[in-house]
Amino acid sequence: MARISLQGDEATLENPTFVEGFPGIGLVGKIATDHLVDELDMRYYASVHCDGLPRVGVYRSGDRTARPPVRLYVSEDHDLLALQSDAPIRSEALGDVAQCITNWIVDHEATPLYLSGLPAERDDGRQPDLYGIATGDAAPLLDDRKIDVPPEDGVVTGPTGALINHAAQADYDSLGLVVECSPQFPDPEAASVLLDEAIAPLADLSVDVRELVERAEEIREKREQLAQQMQAAGQEQSTQAQPLRMYQ
Repeated sequence: MARISLQGDEATLENPTFVEGFPGIGLVGKIATDHLVDELDMRYYASVHCDGLPRVGVYRSGDRTARPPVRLYVSEDHDLLALQSDAPIRSEALGDVAQCITNWIVDHEATPLYLSGLPAERDDGRQPDLYGIATGDAAPLLDDRKIDVPPEDGVVTGPTGALINHAAQADYDSLGLVVECSPQFPDPEAASVLLDEAIAPLADLSVDVRELVERAEEIREKREQLAQQMQAAGQEQSTQAQPLRMYQ
């Protein structure tokens, strides 16, 4: 049975922003969301039990607590919700999972930020490009923060693509943020751009991203196995953006 179960007291939120962190190409969305949860000391708020999610328990080093693989965190001080995920989702389950999460977002009148990486080589060391897309009437938020429009036709796949699809069908306000990233390895630098230039200004946050850059190699090593797993899962299970001509 699909449900999202509160863990502790219900939060008091006014116009919350919802940041989605399903793993995908470069793990940019997951790295950014995990950093947000840690940096803002967000509280474990709800366990997600949508149909199709893996029935596994997740635990951390130095901690005996086991939790579901997909969880929601909250910061009432920042009017912020974040989805943290530690497992891929089977392609046949994407629709059910997206519908379950979308229903909860709509019920809580949150503005979702959906995060995705665009595979790109950056051998010249340049900063990755970032652009935004929107559903409903949310596009002016991107204009106000001077987030670029897409330079070419494209498509977002995986769980994030399914969430954007549901928002578009319902004409519900949502924002999709796409950043160039490594096609093979975890990319903390791209995640830092996502946080610093898009998530923070859109959610009216102050987030220190220096740790992501300074500890980039350590983060890559810790996340490399999951990145390989997502790469092997293919575009239907792994969140990523790509030019439309490559998808067709």
